[in-house]
Amino acid sequence: MGVVVRLRKGRERAVERSPWIFSGAVESTEGRGEAGDAADVLDWKGRWVGRGWWNPAAELRVRVLTRREGEALDEAWVRERVRRSAEMRTRLFGRREAWRETSGWRMVFSETDGLSGLVADQYDGTLLVELGAKGWERWARTIVDELKAATGAERAVVRATEEAAKREGMSAAPAGDAAGVVRFRENGWNFEADLGAGQKTGFYLDQRDNRRIVAELAAGRDVLSAYCYTGGFEIGAAHAGAKSVTGWDSSAAALAQARRHAELNPGGTAVAWEEADVPRRLRAARDRRESWDLIVLDPPKLVTSRGALKRGLRGYKDINLLAMKLLRPGGILATFSCSGLVDAATFKTAVGWAAKDAGREVKVLRELGAGADHPVGIFGEESRYLKGLLCWVE
Repeated sequence: MGVVVRLRKGRERAVERSPWIFSGAVESTEGRGEAGDAADVLDWKGRWVGRGWWNPAAELRVRVLTRREGEALDEAWVRERVRRSAEMRTRLFGRREAWRETSGWRMVFSETDGLSGLVADQYDGTLLVELGAKGWERWARTIVDELKAATGAERAVVRATEEAAKREGMSAAPAGDAAGVVRFRENGWNFEADLGAGQKTGFYLDQRDNRRIVAELAAGRDVLSAYCYTGGFEIGAAHAGAKSVTGWDSSAAALAQARRHAELNPGGTAVAWEEADVPRRLRAARDRRESWDLIVLDPPKLVTSRGALKRGLRGYKDINLLAMKLLRPGGILATFSCSGLVDAATFKTAVGWAAKDAGREVKVLRELGAGADHPVGIFGEESRYLKGLLCWVE
């Protein structure tokens, strides 16, 4: 007998909208199995509601992968789902040989693609497959084979983040081809991604469209990018005719890579890079009466748990308030949140309170999010983690 998970009364409704079943929704578990095995999920009346990867030690107890009774989570199923995910992107953006301006794309996006805990990106001829659930370990080679066939990539690195490895009981060491630095193009510019040590899967591919949007507004403006990481926003602004460009980040390693990116894209406005604690540096800029015409705020995740929600929202409000004080009249603010626990409405409210306290009249020009290679399921708010507002500040 395999593993059978029974839900508490009323919890089956949540399963219809989300693939995540947390421990608090579980009434009981029957049968024997190991972390990463497939488990059948039953409601409180014993009716079958889904099947997915099971982990008895994790707070996220089951990741539901199918709601079709009788469908096995076997090799054929894995191949078909991965193939569908990659083919959607190749139909939207073309195969590798057709890429000129951009050659870095997300090919598998976890919950949205019905593959909870699995992410794969392509950087030109190299794939990075990131395993976030124990159940995917046994299918790593199958996943790589299908992605190579769909994309034409020659190499593949397979890894798990330290957090996922600890949570799921996996090895964080890269597998497949050796990890390293790969070069690719985005919006016509050259970038590098460290597939062994970079944040996320090596580069923030989800901000591609937003970097282009900001670049289109940068001409003739003094631009500040706070939390600049490896310089994606700055490179675009510098080559779009910005009057000046400044990038702040607390990571010396990230700034070193940002300078490397500037070397890979010669010409344009010289960027002033500064290692800084961003909230403290924003306050110092206020006290010094510094000002800019366009400010980008792209902080790391400020809300990492439900218990940290109040403090994280205060953090978003504070940095946006300071940025608004530093903008000249008619300035533009591009502000983002990548905290999955903060929905778009809540983030917009935090920015609104910042505007009120800053005493500035703010108009939202457009709401921003990840690109089309990071789609969102019709009910899948788990995948709508990146939220942004492009604002005009009077």
